[in-house]
Amino acid sequence: MTERNNIWPKLAAVAAIGAVAGFGGGWAATTLGGPADEDFEAYLLANPEILPEAMQALQQKEMAARLDPVREAVMTPYRGAVLGNPNGSKVLVEFSDYACGYCRQSAKDVEALVARDPELKVVIREFPILSEGSVHAARMALAAAEQGKFEAFHHAMFAGGSPDEAGVEAAANAAGLDIEAANRAIAAGKYDQELAQNQQLGRVLGFDGTPAWIVGDAVLAGAVGERELAEAIAEQTG
Repeated sequence: MTERNNIWPKLAAVAAIGAVAGFGGGWAATTLGGPADEDFEAYLLANPEILPEAMQALQQKEMAARLDPVREAVMTPYRGAVLGNPNGSKVLVEFSDYACGYCRQSAKDVEALVARDPELKVVIREFPILSEGSVHAARMALAAAEQGKFEAFHHAMFAGGSPDEAGVEAAANAAGLDIEAANRAIAAGKYDQELAQNQQLGRVLGFDGTPAWIVGDAVLAGAVGERELAEAIAEQTG
């Protein structure tokens, strides 16, 4: 097979990606093997930047398809487990783990976004996947949410050390929790269903790390920084 013939399976894949991702024009819809093949190849060679753009657009479409069936569950916070304006018109969802250094790094970015935009509502989905300590911290965070002290506990956890028993208790004290009541609720398994639901949502969405972010149809992974989060919020919420 010649080098020229080798390119056609790749071009066929790119044509499919372009069509799905919305890269319109005749070239994306052209049937390979017809008289427009050379024009199609020339277009790609002249515009190689469309390849990563097309792949990214396709990935976003696939993620939106995964998100749609669970969107309401993802966007609806556990009662009180929000930062910023609980009635805000702009919603950013974060899947977070208190043992995650990148989540700790991103906490300042979220705090800055909230301070700048009074319409921003940040839904925190407790997603403890790194350690038993982070599971305990997540349960205590949900207890803090029930007591109306989620934001204080959330910030205290990331300002402190690792989410071991002493660290969680220190954050709970700093936030002013009724620790005895919280421990009773934790022992009774009150928050296990919420954590199980978050694990299931993470599996559906393909998350295997934290932080993971959702705003509108956009999904971002990792400590992307304040600027990228702000741009995604602006693009998705207008």
